[in-house]
Amino acid sequence: MTTLTQDEIRALGKVGVLLGGRSAERDVSIMSGTGVLQALQSQGIDAHGFDTGTRSLAELAAEKFDRVFIALHGRYGEDGTLQGALELLGIPYTGSGVMTSAIAMDKITTKILWLKEGIPTPAYAVLQADSDLNAVAAHLGLPLIVKPPHEGSSIGFSKVTALADFQAAYDKCAPLDDSVLAESFVQGREFTVAVLGTGADARALPVVEIVAPEGDYDYQNKYFTDVTQYFCPPQLDQATQAEMQRLAVQAYRTLGCEGWGRVDVLLRAEDNRPFLLEVNTSPGMTSHSLVPMAARAVGMSYEELCVAILRTARLKNARN
Repeated sequence: MTTLTQDEIRALGKVGVLLGGRSAERDVSIMSGTGVLQALQSQGIDAHGFDTGTRSLAELAAEKFDRVFIALHGRYGEDGTLQGALELLGIPYTGSGVMTSAIAMDKITTKILWLKEGIPTPAYAVLQADSDLNAVAAHLGLPLIVKPPHEGSSIGFSKVTALADFQAAYDKCAPLDDSVLAESFVQGREFTVAVLGTGADARALPVVEIVAPEGDYDYQNKYFTDVTQYFCPPQLDQATQAEMQRLAVQAYRTLGCEGWGRVDVLLRAEDNRPFLLEVNTSPGMTSHSLVPMAARAVGMSYEELCVAILRTARLKNARN
């Protein structure tokens, strides 16, 4: 593992690790942020945890952080709202900027932009309270996926296999979001591709395959059990892996992502065609998380990954 010099440590200054927050993913964010905080401190960096769910923006400004590592997931941390506050406060931060964070958090807008660029993503419909669910099911086919478009970590997610269950799946999501996303079900294998860098320098890390029990990669199996299996590299031909990496970088660049992110991909069983689901602009950094796993595959330790991401912190709207 590379050791930072004292000059490098001083150049990073006083660092805030923003964690916790107020979203449905608060518990996961605390795990991510604690891991990042310990990793940075182990490298001699003057890093401090800051819970945006219990402390105010005034307190954040008073800390006089030279830069912050955003380890928040979901609303008020990954959706552009915090990024806007940091721009106003003049505090450089990791990850994508205001607009990109907001777009990537919205799975519907993400799909619209990807489809314009020819990036494959499952067919979808936007549901409201008065939507004709019978017509949607006829259009998308069964089974189909129902989820809130502004949540992560599979919160509110349902797989509908019978028309009689469609309304209950909608009702499960409706309290979480103004609209609900219905999506064609893609039968196949599940993968994720981490991307580091910005613009022309963005590069994909090795592909990770996710094999969850009965294909159910839900909140519990993502973070709190050890029954989900991960394979990096996966048992998959190099050409298909390279195509998933190419699409992931294209999708990342299309949304204007910066610093780091993770693109979730389904590989359709019938023809090995990849379909992209979403980009996470502030991915998990827990013991079960996938970006650190992909980084390890290219010889980058968790600590080195955290430092590399931290070094990319910047203000996106600054002109100088």
